Amino acid sequence: MTRTLYLFCSAAPPVFDVARVIEAAQSRGWDVCLGLTPTAAGWLAQSLDGLAVLTGHPVRWQYPHPAEADTWPRADAVLLAPATFHTVNAWAQGLTDRYVVGVVAEGLGAGLPMVAVPCLNEALARHPQFDRSVALLRTAGAQLLYGEEVPRAAQGAAEPPAGSPQVFPWEAALDAVDAKVPAG
Repeated sequence: MTRTLYLFCSAAPPVFDVARVIEAAQSRGWDVCLGLTPTAAGWLAQSLDGLAVLTGHPVRWQYPHPAEADTWPRADAVLLAPATFHTVNAWAQGLTDRYVVGVVAEGLGAGLPMVAVPCLNEALARHPQFDRSVALLRTAGAQLLYGEEVPRAAQGAAEPPAGSPQVFPWEAALDAVDAKVPAG
């Protein structure tokens, strides 16, 4: 049985490693559908066609027209990583003007297994709304790999240095999704 993973990414430096992450998820038995925030889509504009070929699905960054057929299979789980300050707060507050946030907001309400890995700088991490948003999303059933939730070996700076996405805990994120929806 093939498991379908919606991999959603915000615009933070680890997004530049998304092709490797897609391949890693596929090697674990996931059929991957890639969704991006509009800024992340802009950052990856030159790679979007190749990413669509890699996943076998169109890359999405905006809501499809209501008359369009849904070409993505139904998700078994969602991995939202990297998740920026804006994306985490918009998700927690139910602000669904962007495709990625709309899908994760609806998925949370539907009980879809969700893992998110925030990626933000220290100043934004200290903003009082961020801790409230993380707590609310965890209470609602999402697993956020942040702070004590990140395995010790994967901990590093809150925001990886530009050009160093390997610092981001991608393996821990994929492990968490695998634990929620085991292969089989």
